[in-house]
Amino acid sequence: MARPEDHYGRSVTVIATENLTKRFPRVTALDRLTMEITPGVTGLVGANGAGKSTLIKILLGLSPASEGTASVLGMDVATQGAGIRERVGYMPEHDCLPPDVSATEFVVHMARMAGLPATAARERTADTLRHVGLYEERYRPIGGYSTGMKQRVKLAQALVHDPRLVFLDEPTNGLDPVGRDDMLDLIRRIHSDFGISVLVTSHLLGELERTCDHVVVIDGGRLLRSSSTADFTQETTTLAVEVTDTDAHPDGTDALRTALAGAGLAVAGSGEGGLPGAGRVLLVEAADDTVYDTVRDTVAELGLGLVRMEQRRHRIAEVFKTADAADAAADAARTTGTTEKGGSTDAA
Repeated sequence: MARPEDHYGRSVTVIATENLTKRFPRVTALDRLTMEITPGVTGLVGANGAGKSTLIKILLGLSPASEGTASVLGMDVATQGAGIRERVGYMPEHDCLPPDVSATEFVVHMARMAGLPATAARERTADTLRHVGLYEERYRPIGGYSTGMKQRVKLAQALVHDPRLVFLDEPTNGLDPVGRDDMLDLIRRIHSDFGISVLVTSHLLGELERTCDHVVVIDGGRLLRSSSTADFTQETTTLAVEVTDTDAHPDGTDALRTALAGAGLAVAGSGEGGLPGAGRVLLVEAADDTVYDTVRDTVAELGLGLVRMEQRRHRIAEVFKTADAADAAADAARTTGTTEKGGSTDAA
């Protein structure tokens, strides 16, 4: 059955895998991974060693799968790897740039390798380096670049041949907070300004919440969850409350916790640090709108400053906590079952 197409006649699914498995002698990097990724900015999240880089190598046709199938832009990774690499850009995680050539020379070379004529390669290189913010530095040797500038060169070479899809492997590695923000903005604009779909890997969950339309979570090579960012971060019925300390209440958070508990509200600490000069964040279960009034009035009665009171949203990190809790429960059940069987045998 043919996949649905958008108004440009392109497949709506840009990446699809079915029971994709990759085994090495001592480890299974991917374990029966089945997923579909549609156009947009998709985050692939998992701890180091979760199988993210292995998946990208398979999708580029650079590494064969042990079992299962995968396609990129409708092409089979097992038989059409060269065609995939013509239409896909790839930004590798590690520093692999030649230090003794300029950004212009390197990106022009990569454009020619992708099949662009010489004149088109030079024009596209100038446009792409301007887009990533390296136009003024384009003739300097790459060896003298900062980490952030090198990341931009790697991004430019992935975009220069106008691909339909780019794979960005840990693009914010080694960047300071300002550099990370700039890179995340560039990633967002790749799709919004040019219509290029993006698969970006990261182990920093907050980055993906800010940047991606869709998030795929893998752990130990297995799919934990695949859904829109909005589904991951939907509002809860819990209020996040943060207050300042005062002379009368040196620990304003604890004073508020005690008072709210005395008023019959369910209160818990979030484990999150608050803003500088403020306390920790309290989580208050809001069964109805009267809870807002109770919290506000209690803060006022204690003479505390209210930094924020807002509905809390789920975080992507909670997917891993839920999975860990489920694994722990399953392990406990297996252990209990084994013990009971052993006990029955002894009794017999």
